[in-house]
Amino acid sequence: MDTTPPTDAAGAQRRKGPVLLRRGAVEPSTTDQRLLDSRGPTDWLHADPWRVMRIQSEFVEGFGALAQIGPAISIFGSARTPSHTPEYQQAEELAAGLVEAGFAVITGGGPGIMEAANKGACEAGGVSVGLGIELPFEQGLNQWVDIGVNFRYFFARKTMFVKYAQGFVVFPGGYGTMDELFEALTLVQTRKVTMFPVVLVGAAFWSPLVDWLRDTVARSGRINEQDLELFTVVDSPQEALDVIKEADRVRRQAHHDGHVYGGR
Repeated sequence: MDTTPPTDAAGAQRRKGPVLLRRGAVEPSTTDQRLLDSRGPTDWLHADPWRVMRIQSEFVEGFGALAQIGPAISIFGSARTPSHTPEYQQAEELAAGLVEAGFAVITGGGPGIMEAANKGACEAGGVSVGLGIELPFEQGLNQWVDIGVNFRYFFARKTMFVKYAQGFVVFPGGYGTMDELFEALTLVQTRKVTMFPVVLVGAAFWSPLVDWLRDTVARSGRINEQDLELFTVVDSPQEALDVIKEADRVRRQAHHDGHVYGGR
């Protein structure tokens, strides 16, 4: 049986690997021709198919660097948090407690809350990981990062935050922090990740957002009431640590009992 896709009156079609091109989308030359013709332009270096290789390399580097760090918790929060603030000190204290509980600590590798968490993990003798991102305003990895990976692409970096973590702890922050928070909540809500605690530290900061989610978003039917249970708001590092440790205990018990949960 002929499985070749039919063409229209114009009759023009070409396969480009797994991609089917028809009519005006058909290119005048083949991929091999453009690759082997050294007289052609160099625009292909910046084309989307070539970027795929760069994206792939970021995943390979990230997987290779983090594959053996063991159980970990990702900590997020504002890069603009000064070192003398209570939030900075709480992040440092929490990271030390996580190390004592057997977790590695993963942050975005920058200043503020990220630096505090990396410092706490490093000084406690644990694994301190920083996942940096290329930005117009260069930050660089803070001095407390022991394992650092710099990314070009946010989505590759986000994958590493989730894949190698058993939970998120989120301190007060701005757009970047909110982005990571709602990314995590969406993954938990849609069961892309399971048994994944999300802890918000600082009730005074987070309460207005929680009120809006409950009184506006849930009440209007945009989310379910149960979705408000996907995160826990606490006020101290010890409370955050208790939530993480209890979730880990439940996970281990489920594994021991033979229950199967979706992986990351």
